[in-house]
Amino acid sequence: MGTFSNTLVIYFFIFGSISGFTEGVGVLPDDRLNAAVGGTMIFTTTMSPTEKPFSSVNWSFNVSTPIIVFVINAENIIGPEYEGRITFFPSTASLELRSLTLDDTGEYTVNAVHDGTILNGRTTLVIHEKVSSVLVNSSSTDLVEFSGSVSLSCSASGPSLSFLWLNGSSEVTASDRVQLTDGGSSLTIITVTRFDQGPFRCRVSNPVSTVISDPVNLSISYGPENMDLISSPPQGYFAVGSDISLTCSVGSRPPAHFKWFLNGDQLPDTGSELRLMDVQMSQSGNYSCQAFNSKTLRSQTSQPSAITVLEKISGASILLKSSTNLPAEGTSVNLTCEASGSVFTRNWMKDGSKLTLTDNMTLSDNNRVLTFNSVKRKDEGEYFCNISNPVSSDGVKYVLIVNCK
Repeated sequence: MGTFSNTLVIYFFIFGSISGFTEGVGVLPDDRLNAAVGGTMIFTTTMSPTEKPFSSVNWSFNVSTPIIVFVINAENIIGPEYEGRITFFPSTASLELRSLTLDDTGEYTVNAVHDGTILNGRTTLVIHEKVSSVLVNSSSTDLVEFSGSVSLSCSASGPSLSFLWLNGSSEVTASDRVQLTDGGSSLTIITVTRFDQGPFRCRVSNPVSTVISDPVNLSISYGPENMDLISSPPQGYFAVGSDISLTCSVGSRPPAHFKWFLNGDQLPDTGSELRLMDVQMSQSGNYSCQAFNSKTLRSQTSQPSAITVLEKISGASILLKSSTNLPAEGTSVNLTCEASGSVFTRNWMKDGSKLTLTDNMTLSDNNRVLTFNSVKRKDEGEYFCNISNPVSSDGVKYVLIVNCK
């Protein structure tokens, strides 16, 4: 201890007797330095490395604290509190300080003599605890779109804290719906939407560290909406015995529950798909589905989808009816086109071309009966009747021969 005291006396004697030397500019940064408890700080001077050694260098902490290190004639004298905690760099007079504690906060001063010039510098070091224990709490995690608000609060340990919120990878900023309070540690979202589901994270920083919280996800229920009813196959007419699938799609969280209706009467089926197997004509009608969300308590009903089930046409025939046993010139003749099934249309042809009615010809009963009021020899030929509906067709020929009276 006596050696250290004697060294201090020599230090004060040397620096007190060099007033005739030229004083240089400050060699330490003016800005405040920040470091973490347990970390390391290197006080780097602005002096360039030199081969010629400094005449003397002194590093001190605060005005009333003994020196950190005193260097003279290449001998290092280290203060007792700094044994094993420092490294001195003689080429630039820089200093490394390790195992920092909160007590190391304060003002650091360096005084050096080099080639007849006094070099000095002063800077402030602030030691901080690192950020820790970052936690996000939510007032609720189960919400309904447009029907509620949510508040998220972020807590952490450590000094000089600043807060920033993230939604996914995007920063959350204040807006008409978003409020940031309590220095940014509290986030309130007014009238939540489905896009507010997160994940939300709180990033807490201080001058020496940054910690991001675990994610918090919000479950935001919405819908049903954007309903669509799709038929497969897509046509509206189906033959007896067909299989039909109706699918109801809708936007909803959680998934909606479904009901099915035929002409306004509820069917026993549930689920987003209605399968009609081996359909019969009695199943024709307007089908619709209704979606219900048990969280939002909202429902939506689709536009009706018309399903028409038809019998296929079969057994087409043409029946002749004449006022005489055989069609005779000048007599009345009827050709009647018949078939089984759901008949929609009948089209007539003569000799391979569309039938053109003449003055003595008429079509009646939805083209079922072709009547010759007074048949002529020129009316002879091959008549063809095609019977069709949207799911089938059938045709039949008849050769008309007109006899002389």
